[in-house]
Amino acid sequence: MSLIPIRPEFPSGAPPERSDAARNRERLLQAARELVAEHGVDAVTMDMLACRADVGKGTVFRRFGSRAGLMTTLLSDSEEDFQRQFIFGPPPLGPGAPPLERLIAFGEARIKYVEEYGELARAAAEHSPQNRHDAPPVVLWHRHIEMLLREAGLSRDPWLLAHSLGATLDPERMLHSLREHGITPERLAASWRELVTRLLR
Repeated sequence: MSLIPIRPEFPSGAPPERSDAARNRERLLQAARELVAEHGVDAVTMDMLACRADVGKGTVFRRFGSRAGLMTTLLSDSEEDFQRQFIFGPPPLGPGAPPLERLIAFGEARIKYVEEYGELARAAAEHSPQNRHDAPPVVLWHRHIEMLLREAGLSRDPWLLAHSLGATLDPERMLHSLREHGITPERLAASWRELVTRLLR
């Protein structure tokens, strides 16, 4: 299993990015991070970003394609870091622990991730079911859960069960529980732990 970029910036075989283009990209991303910190994810528009970065609106759309594309790009570093933790990191989240312990640790880590980056993840999936259900990182999480279920000896349709478990970690679902119902991250983690423990034992 290897890292899967959340949004590849350049197709395979594409020429290297010019230094001025790289500077412009970083300037746009820095401006976007500032706007998100100041106004919240939902308030940020492509017009605001163009104004803050002092570029034309067309430049913003050429770089990110859409508002969802911008949010996806902002998630890139944090998503790749999360992948490194469960693929290569220390146990119990990384290799070396029993599958049940790894599965519990994965859910707990994902809950913490959504607590910090969930608004960006929700915005990245807006207007695009593909981003929500079939984006490469989502496929990777489900594959990882399926692998742990198989390692634990579960043979009753582990692929579908992995998708069912993954649905409980959906950012929009968890944000609704956190924001609208006042459920604490600790309570979500305890529920996940109970769910996977009952399933495997």
